Amino acid sequence: MSKLTLVIGNKNYSSWSLRAWLTMKQAGLEFAEIRIPLSTPTFYQQVRQYSPSGQVPVLLDDDLTIWESLAICEYIADNFAPDLWPKDRKAKAIARSVSHEMHANFFNLRSQMPMDCRGRFPGEGMKPDVQADIDRVSTIWRECRQKYGENGDLLFGEFSIADAMFAPVVSRFITYGVKLGSVEQAYMDAIWSLPAINTWIDAAAVELEYLDRFPQSQH
Repeated sequence: MSKLTLVIGNKNYSSWSLRAWLTMKQAGLEFAEIRIPLSTPTFYQQVRQYSPSGQVPVLLDDDLTIWESLAICEYIADNFAPDLWPKDRKAKAIARSVSHEMHANFFNLRSQMPMDCRGRFPGEGMKPDVQADIDRVSTIWRECRQKYGENGDLLFGEFSIADAMFAPVVSRFITYGVKLGSVEQAYMDAIWSLPAINTWIDAAAVELEYLDRFPQSQH
């Protein structure tokens, strides 16, 4: 059995860490955690002990190092939990598409509404370009739920990597009080009720670090 270790940032702030961590938890894997707080004078010195990119998350599987959140999720699906992608060929293709879209886009949403699980800042960060990102996310959620979600409450029914990719967006929408339609709100409620999400949020609540508009590049 492989010995897995996941290197993450602060649970309150590190959205990319949440994606990898949630995927591994939902896959039922046991793994050690190494937490390196973001935006400290020693962050880069510490993280480069594990990460060639100087960012978190990083997965250590014995002597193999996998960095970058979506690569970690793909590695877990390939080697431990193939059900992290939908079985249906078309659904799987769409799940991959929306996962990669989340990974590559939505820069305005990310920069103006950074993840802060503890915080509640209704209306903050709302600008026209942010609203455009919110509208696109809403469309993705609504269409996936309507076309592929008949077997459960998540985007493709059961949990998939697509849900892991969008889980931090759910957190952002809660933090900044974003109003959505009924289909999208029901999806948010389903994500927020996952036991693994509750574990993450509880841990974030007791972290001592407070960052102000922390650098996005670290996480």
